[in-house]
Amino acid sequence: MPGTKKLVIVESPTKAKTIGAYLGDDYEVIASVGHIRDLAEPSELPAELKKGPFGKFAVDVENNFNPYYVVAENKKKTVTELKRALKNADEVWLATDEDREGEAIAWHLLEVLKPKVPVRRMVFHEITKDAIEFAKNNTRDIDVALVDAQETRRILDRLYGYDLSPVLWRKVAPKLSAGRVQSAATRLVVDRERERLAFVSANYWDLTGIFGTALDAPADGETFSARLARLDGHTIATGRDYDDLGQLTEKATKAGVVSLSETDAHSLVSQLRADNVAITVSSMETKPHTRRPAAPFTTSTLQQEASRKLRFTSRQTMSAAQTLYERGFITYMRTDSPSLSSQAINAARTQAAKLYGAETVPDSPRLYKGKSKGAQEAHEAIRPAGEVFKTPSEAASSLTGSELKLYELIWKRTVASQMADAKGSTATVTLTAGPTENGSTAEFTASGTVITFRGFLLAYEEGTDEKRHTAAAGSDEKLPNLSEGQRLALAELEAKGHDTLPKPRYTEASLTKKLEELGIGRPSTYTAIISTIMDRGYVAKRGEALVPSWIAFSVVRLLEDHFTELVEYDFTASMEDDLDRIAAGEEDRGEWLKGFYFGTENHPGLRSIVDNLGDIDARAINSIAVTPEITLRIGKYGPYLEVVDEHATVSEDGTVTPRRVNLPEGLAPDELTAAKAQELVDAPPVVDRVIGVNPENGKEIVAKDGRFGPYVTEIEPEPAEPVPAKKSKTAPKPRTASLFKSMDLSTIDLETALTLLNLPRTVGVDPESGEEITAQNGRYGAYLKKGTDTRSLTAEDDILTINLPGAIELFAQPKYGARKASSALKEFDADPVSGKPIKVKDGRFGPYVTDGVTNATIPRGEDVEAITFERAVELLEIKRAKGPAKKKAPAKKAPAKKPAAKKAPAKKAPAKKPVAKKATATTTKAATSAAAKKAATAKTGAPSAAATKAAAAKAAEAAAE
Repeated sequence: MPGTKKLVIVESPTKAKTIGAYLGDDYEVIASVGHIRDLAEPSELPAELKKGPFGKFAVDVENNFNPYYVVAENKKKTVTELKRALKNADEVWLATDEDREGEAIAWHLLEVLKPKVPVRRMVFHEITKDAIEFAKNNTRDIDVALVDAQETRRILDRLYGYDLSPVLWRKVAPKLSAGRVQSAATRLVVDRERERLAFVSANYWDLTGIFGTALDAPADGETFSARLARLDGHTIATGRDYDDLGQLTEKATKAGVVSLSETDAHSLVSQLRADNVAITVSSMETKPHTRRPAAPFTTSTLQQEASRKLRFTSRQTMSAAQTLYERGFITYMRTDSPSLSSQAINAARTQAAKLYGAETVPDSPRLYKGKSKGAQEAHEAIRPAGEVFKTPSEAASSLTGSELKLYELIWKRTVASQMADAKGSTATVTLTAGPTENGSTAEFTASGTVITFRGFLLAYEEGTDEKRHTAAAGSDEKLPNLSEGQRLALAELEAKGHDTLPKPRYTEASLTKKLEELGIGRPSTYTAIISTIMDRGYVAKRGEALVPSWIAFSVVRLLEDHFTELVEYDFTASMEDDLDRIAAGEEDRGEWLKGFYFGTENHPGLRSIVDNLGDIDARAINSIAVTPEITLRIGKYGPYLEVVDEHATVSEDGTVTPRRVNLPEGLAPDELTAAKAQELVDAPPVVDRVIGVNPENGKEIVAKDGRFGPYVTEIEPEPAEPVPAKKSKTAPKPRTASLFKSMDLSTIDLETALTLLNLPRTVGVDPESGEEITAQNGRYGAYLKKGTDTRSLTAEDDILTINLPGAIELFAQPKYGARKASSALKEFDADPVSGKPIKVKDGRFGPYVTDGVTNATIPRGEDVEAITFERAVELLEIKRAKGPAKKKAPAKKAPAKKPAAKKAPAKKAPAKKPVAKKATATTTKAATSAAAKKAATAKTGAPSAAATKAAAAKAAEAAAE
């Protein structure tokens, strides 16, 4: 019998809470906490399917690419709760997000729950009372085309990653991955570093002068600066006139641009300082200045601006935006459309007029259209929610921290987008100096802009990325009142030298912008792309810059040489366009996957490429020639230089083993120039140094430089009599200890070496607990230990110097500084899975999220203060999905044979998914139709072992999205 309530299913608990407040008591709102099922891991398939068509990918590539889905182990409790709630429901409302991912979540819910009551699909782009009311009255069916597009993307990433990643494991290093989008993004970062490596700096000079209106005493009158622009009619070169090889560009050469040398510049300064050189205002030009406001935020521009203005990472930005959306403060945050609804335009114009004056609002509304390649225009721009925007001061009563900062940024940008242009004028003055004693005439220019009407600048001004060529001196200068023909005096004149700079490295913001320009990825994937390439170790952050690792060079080189088409930017972007066409119902999912995997007339197909790879020279892939004599090798334990010289090892048969030279820690790829490499090679080789003898055991103490840095070790003394060559398996290993960063391998003494070998050091005994306190070094730095309790030390040297009172004082403080007296850094509501409160704590290995049952480390680079409830739930979900760390199982005995009568019947493979059928979601019949459409997924009861890893499939494989 149907129940009495309407069951509404959303993705997150916060969203459920907000929507529940608007819907009332007749509705029960429950969160699925994202996807409830995913593609199975091939290794965890049921035994009868492992050797069948599903065995390699958990996708039947021979049967219309039917997927095999499993309910994630950590979602079984959620599914049970949803089914229990379904018994008391007379309708099911699927209120997940309106994009592909949200549509797929709704479809999977429908497939697993199999409701026998009417089903409605409820969509909205903001969570306000009016929007929810409108959505209630305008439900629709599940959009099967959107589901097909998401399913195609998921299968595509599985095929791509599972075919290419094993090649990287064999030829580069284990645990690497390839993905159709992450590989393209990695290539962009590597390509930029290659440009920096190949860059040749050029040196050029110019002159900057200070000019005054008072001829007798220039410094006493009005002064301004101007830069040398032309000499004898020829334009003086600036940084933008040089190419990356340090030469004047062809365009500059044809235009007659000349480069000043240091000698030329100083000579000209001497000539212009002569008393008889006249300086006059040769021309004055004034032009109107107009500046338009920036368009409202898309996902990409929001991430870029939050990075520039707030120093947020992409992940921080989207986490805060997710919270703002789910709490009803902004519209949906994954969009590539800058357009505003008429409701939003009216709200912005009204608020601008009220706050900044009616004159700041133009007569006609401003309309914006996206310019990015592949823009879908599926949603409105990101803006404050509702028909009346909350001002930041009004929002401050409910928001704090990163959420409030981001809301203020969105509010300012939205309001400013509907305000009038800023207006003013730009004046440019040209000064003529000369002729000099050798007949030369120099022209200096300066310009200044005066804003007479600020318009949108009263609300907001867009930030800018790092510029390669900075503005020239004298531009945007505040100019005095001047007139043509006016004589000026020279107060100061200076020759300045400059070096051209390479293109700046990508930041998260500029990489997102580039991906959007190329049409690679979509609004929902930018954050995941950048997180993936950083988590894989392909890219690291140095300040705001993204620096590729040497391993990324090897990966990109292998993909470029052997999977050329798959990493082409246009090809990757075209796949996104194809997915858009599938989402629009213009292309068939199965046929497109067939063409991608098996090939078409114009594309060989992934299988053909992988099957015909031929031999790949792993050594060549992992080698980069720095000079003819020096080669960079990317080895299992990191990069090193290989060189054959007098220090190389020569065996008895004459075989020469090249010498290895370690690279300094933190050396970026573009810093390994030929000169730097030669410097490292020429440095005196570090040889083992005997420090002394341990008086306690008679063993020699030797200082060495190893693969992981300098260390000291004990050497067993030579035995008096020969011993058998075969060593005992139980023989103790010699004691070793790494040197502190403050120590020098060439100067370390015996006393210090013995102290290091005897670590951990006993500091003393806690007088209250009676527990021993030790100081030691760990994977994450120096720390104190007392029983199971630990405290971090600020420096390695503290291990040797801290005393008992200092240690007791440190243990008396909270683990994470002294910001909170509680052991928890942050506390949240109950976890939807365990039902226990979530806390953020600081542990031995850094801050982590816990519900008392599961502990999830907060990834390095994430700000503890920026962790939201949703992010905490997500981290716990990921940790549960991975399951406990696997231990090596002991050898198993052959199991006893089971009676034949109890043998379970073999399961049938999932049925082929009919392409022609379309699902509806408003009735029980509609649910049945949808099930037929996706018949292959009916097997949700896969073994728990398979389900345990299902939610972690994306991280294990190469899927960039």
